[in-house]
Amino acid sequence: MKQPLVIDYYTDVLCIWAWIAQCRVDELNRQLGDKIEIRYHYVDVFGDVPSKMGEQWEGKGHYEGYARHVRDAVQPFDEVELNTRAWSEVRPITSGNVHLALKAVELVYGRQKSIEMDRMLREAFFVKALDIGDLTVVFSLLETQGLDIDLIRHNILKGDAMAALMGNYRKAKILNIKGSPSYVIDGGRQTLYGNVGYRVIRANIEELLKQPQDEASWC
Repeated sequence: MKQPLVIDYYTDVLCIWAWIAQCRVDELNRQLGDKIEIRYHYVDVFGDVPSKMGEQWEGKGHYEGYARHVRDAVQPFDEVELNTRAWSEVRPITSGNVHLALKAVELVYGRQKSIEMDRMLREAFFVKALDIGDLTVVFSLLETQGLDIDLIRHNILKGDAMAALMGNYRKAKILNIKGSPSYVIDGGRQTLYGNVGYRVIRANIEELLKQPQDEASWC
């Protein structure tokens, strides 16, 4: 059986462009099914939110300016839900905690369950305006999905989840990932970054699906 095309998908869970891209990722999975395998990885964009707001948004309205930017970003996309309290009132301190918890979920329950919980936690922030920067909130949400929080916490406390997360951050630097979301395709030969439309992403993937994976470069 032909192996699926691997797409290494780098995001920060608090990134609005990654939330917008979620519909495109869902559609890719629906349309291409077992022809592709999307592997989730995390990149540090909102690891230190107070510093980010102070350095990048101080002269543009600080948190409220960023909240307006988020609302403006989703306006063209009718399919993207957004709670206006996200960022205007509910302001996570870091994405590191939720990334850490999701790596622990992956270690305990496997990649697919981690992807499901990733989707749930993004929705918890952007749609329900819950502070997923707070591990207490994250653990409570994971517990509602029937996950064993003691096992997840154990993987965090002994360092396995942190090592896996640091591995993601390190690999993102090696690949020169510029931000979130980034789609790394064909073993790093092609990277699509930012607010890339569904048709563009799919066209690039389908072109690679037509070609033998071991085809030599023309260069």
